[in-house]
Amino acid sequence: MAAANLGSTGADAAERGATHVPGRKPAPAASAYCAPGAIVPGATPAAQGGAEHVETPVAYDAILLAGFGGPEGQDDVIPFLRNVTSGRGIPDERLEEVAHHYRHFGGVSPINQQNRDLKAALEAELAARGIDLPVLWGNRNWDPYVNDALAEAKERGFTKLIAIATSAYSSYSSCRQYREDFADALADTGTAETIQIDKVRQFFDHPGFVQPFVEGVRDAVAQLEADHPGIDRRNEIEVLFATHSIPSTDAAKSGPAERGFGEGGAYAAQHAAVAEVVMREAGVSEVPWQLVYQSRSGPPSMPWLEPDINDAIEELPAAGRKAIVIVPLGFVSDHMEVLWDLDNEALETAGEHGLAAVRVPTPGHHPAYVAGLVDLVVERLEGTPVAERPAVTDLGPWYDVCRPGCCENVRLGFRPALAGIAP
Repeated sequence: MAAANLGSTGADAAERGATHVPGRKPAPAASAYCAPGAIVPGATPAAQGGAEHVETPVAYDAILLAGFGGPEGQDDVIPFLRNVTSGRGIPDERLEEVAHHYRHFGGVSPINQQNRDLKAALEAELAARGIDLPVLWGNRNWDPYVNDALAEAKERGFTKLIAIATSAYSSYSSCRQYREDFADALADTGTAETIQIDKVRQFFDHPGFVQPFVEGVRDAVAQLEADHPGIDRRNEIEVLFATHSIPSTDAAKSGPAERGFGEGGAYAAQHAAVAEVVMREAGVSEVPWQLVYQSRSGPPSMPWLEPDINDAIEELPAAGRKAIVIVPLGFVSDHMEVLWDLDNEALETAGEHGLAAVRVPTPGHHPAYVAGLVDLVVERLEGTPVAERPAVTDLGPWYDVCRPGCCENVRLGFRPALAGIAP
């Protein structure tokens, strides 16, 4: 495949095209630079050939922690939501319909502080293992942005980064859009030919991510049984595994098409597979469970993944349920979709229908989760053979390099992206 570049013939030309302004979301990149002979844009030599799993060691010199970002004051809320919905032409008055979630908490999303805590925990884990890799942090939608992190990398002379996106599953918004962010940031900072970025595999079924949920479900069922003596876990408790809903068309495009995941794509299949493991490992396989969705934001005319968690809760009393366990399986931390959509709306719905409810914690900076993220970095540092990589479902270990056409956004098509074979 022919190399695609930024229209420059060298790093100096790329530098002249840089438009980076600190504290500002970068514009979409027009293209992504591919090294001569490579088929993976922006990749290190070990990943440029597009192998599913890179089993060659790579001497990275920094970690890029990529987050979603969130407002940190009332004045930030609307500008933040404009970033989130960029290119969709949504007027501010409609954004205010979502803004009240943030305004309820003083305009402050907890997500940035959670990422600060995760960054500190990663740094401590790396230091404990004697791994000398600094952690750079950049967000998609709020300060500090990914392009700010790459500007820091440029200033410090880092040229090979391994990225961790704070999202475990395969879909446009949870994987490919981060890969687009990397391409945007390289173009914005003029570093497309001087900085290479690989990305750790999607970690939905890595033991470090799954273990906190196993502990949470086990403890939640035990709590309900202690609080409600005589409750029958086989018929009166139900576990609801909740994740962010996405458009059905995008879900169908998640993951490689050749895997044939069906209507919900890899996104739904990955969640369902992990939920089965959680129930088994928590020792509660006899408890009924289902996968539910939350936080949809599209127009009613556009199909999104269902059932909505609130609709599912409303139907449970008729099935004889008396209590529920809510598991935020699609989320790595207690950000706004957890605090508002689950802790506020879903728990309120449960109360209205006479159901006792317990919400399980997200991984946050649980030691197993933090250690697991470092394990994923070490896989690439050492070129760990795929046969030696841990995965708790039959779907993994997932790909180091995303496959061609993976996780297309049906509405927008394919934009330039790193860490995967084009498009």
